[in-house]
Amino acid sequence: MAAKLEMILLGVLLRKPSTGYDLKKFMDSHGRFMRSNTQMSQVYASLGKMEDRGWVDHAVEPRAGAQDAKLYSVTPEGETVFLDWLTGPYAITSRFQDSDLFTRLSFAGFMSTDDVLRLLDAEIEARQAQVARYRNRDRSTPVATSLPFDAELSDLVAEWSHRTGAAAVDAHIAACIELRRELAARTAHTQGATR
Repeated sequence: MAAKLEMILLGVLLRKPSTGYDLKKFMDSHGRFMRSNTQMSQVYASLGKMEDRGWVDHAVEPRAGAQDAKLYSVTPEGETVFLDWLTGPYAITSRFQDSDLFTRLSFAGFMSTDDVLRLLDAEIEARQAQVARYRNRDRSTPVATSLPFDAELSDLVAEWSHRTGAAAVDAHIAACIELRRELAARTAHTQGATR
């Protein structure tokens, strides 16, 4: 399940207090890889809800010759909500592209290395289990239609789709394993340096 906009905004605000306009600029650049097509109205609606819940507050920032801006920052309650989500249970989705893995990893600076390793372990284990279960499944699908249907074309495209999807999940698993390896090496190096 993709991360809710509120969690993304909390993470961005925890890095640095920002205006709604600044948050929208983030969502249009870095944030577009966490969540598609975020509108300005969604940013302000989320800020309003988060302020009502006590997760953020704002201060008015006067601007000479322009409309005053609201500078939002995260409250202690908002910090708790964000960290509970960030390090909390990780729901495995059927498609790795639909998970909030990349969003959580974008905020890895707020996590411990062990938290990130646990997240990666859950992802790797789940995706490897999916590959084992579904990679060699019977992919034939019966067709009973009165419309003209090109079975050869359908099979060709279905096989291409399967190969492409398999390559994507294999690359994803390999990338997660590599990141895990780098983090484990970093941990070993850090522990060795403190002895």
